[in-house]
Amino acid sequence: MTAAVYDAGYGSSSRVYERADTRLGMTPRQYREGGRDVVITHVSVPSPVGRIMIGATDRGLCFVQFGDSQAALLKELKKEYPIAKLEEMPKPYRPEFERWVTALTEYIAGRQPHLDLPLDIRATAFQMRVWNYLQSIPYGTVHSYGEVAAAIGEPKAARAVARACASNTMAIVIPCHRVVRGSGELGGYRWGLARKRTLIDQERSHRPQVN
Repeated sequence: MTAAVYDAGYGSSSRVYERADTRLGMTPRQYREGGRDVVITHVSVPSPVGRIMIGATDRGLCFVQFGDSQAALLKELKKEYPIAKLEEMPKPYRPEFERWVTALTEYIAGRQPHLDLPLDIRATAFQMRVWNYLQSIPYGTVHSYGEVAAAIGEPKAARAVARACASNTMAIVIPCHRVVRGSGELGGYRWGLARKRTLIDQERSHRPQVN
């Protein structure tokens, strides 16, 4: 446990929790208990790659996933946070929620290549290292699982990187679609390989040209 804390970049174990109320939103206990005492507002919107549901606490996004229907997405949200109070966000959206929804829909449409959105999620120290690195991969490019493993200082952990990608519940915001096999094959994707291919191709087609 102590090693994981230091590997995650904290100078001491106390720093993991010292800003829990102001930075993290959901406490680790609330997350383990399925979102107890947490209110999650959500909305689903159409996109070129299927419906996308966006769920958020008052601190940030906690659920961003693709699905074939609103009912299926709501089922997944309830599965992820079975004890949380779920509320569909009525229009007009709150200003911050409106910004988050707009940023995601603009990204999917290829009009906003960079996302910098607040997150309210939980992860192991290793998952967080992987996910942080994924967010640094340039728009329109892909890395292999092995390259990600080497970049975070764990060159033999390609399979663990793949598992961390598979456990990601924040589609697009944590861009696990940018990670492929060393052979160039797509590998896996939680929301289907057709969506992964579409997202990669769209990013490449909208990638800023360097003169």
